[in-house]
Amino acid sequence: MAFDMDEKPAEGRVGFFTDTSICIGCKACEVACKEWNAVPEDGLTFTGWSYDNTVGLGADTWRHVAFVEQRRPLGHQEPGVGDMDFRWLMASDVCKHCTHAACLDVCPTGSLFRTEYGTVVVQEDVCNGCGYCVPACPFGVIGKRESSGTAAKCTMCYDRLGAGQEPACATTCPTDSIQFGDLEELRERAARRLEQVHAAGMSSARLYGHDSGDGVGGTGAFFLLLDEPEVYGLPPDPVVTTRDLPSMWRHVGLAALGLLAGVAATAWRAGPPGGRGRS
Repeated sequence: MAFDMDEKPAEGRVGFFTDTSICIGCKACEVACKEWNAVPEDGLTFTGWSYDNTVGLGADTWRHVAFVEQRRPLGHQEPGVGDMDFRWLMASDVCKHCTHAACLDVCPTGSLFRTEYGTVVVQEDVCNGCGYCVPACPFGVIGKRESSGTAAKCTMCYDRLGAGQEPACATTCPTDSIQFGDLEELRERAARRLEQVHAAGMSSARLYGHDSGDGVGGTGAFFLLLDEPEVYGLPPDPVVTTRDLPSMWRHVGLAALGLLAGVAATAWRAGPPGGRGRS
């Protein structure tokens, strides 16, 4: 079995850089994603604890805008609510298109594949609905649709990329919070932006998913966050869930060889059927 960890990242890889410091929570990205990709409506229920009505990513939510309310100031800015410190943290989440994607490793049909742009796409007409990819994702991105039983997630608008267009969400974002382009160029841009945000007094800001040395080899969709990843519902130290599978298979193989050797030795000592065993 080949694992995605063994593959080299694609040259000219593209991706998303989401600068949450300028996200206004308008949800235009969610709407654009659904309209372009014909993603089914997934309910508009008011949760009662947030303005967030989609709650998380899934088969029918490929872009999700999180709303986090905090009783603290936003850098050097005035909160505008009297003497009370207050800030909204908003972030548009999406599939990370991991460098080492566990969903690719576990898919038995080849429904999930790595594109020429370095992105990860699900072919719903090839998916058999086994659901192995759902728990394999360390970010909880992939889901299964109740209507068809097949897996679905963000494709980074694969069809638009082939036509030389940007993904619908990046095209629609009014503040340029969602930026699309060459992944290496985006990482350089993000580093410069992080310096600006720190200079504005937001010392808790950090980049998430940009490091190629992390547990998933870096992601194709990374973020500038203003607080800990957990605040946004993101795992602090994601690890590709199939990381240990190659060594596990090697140990299984060695154990099987040891078992066969033991059986052969026992048979040799017992001698031919009906005969006396060897001493």
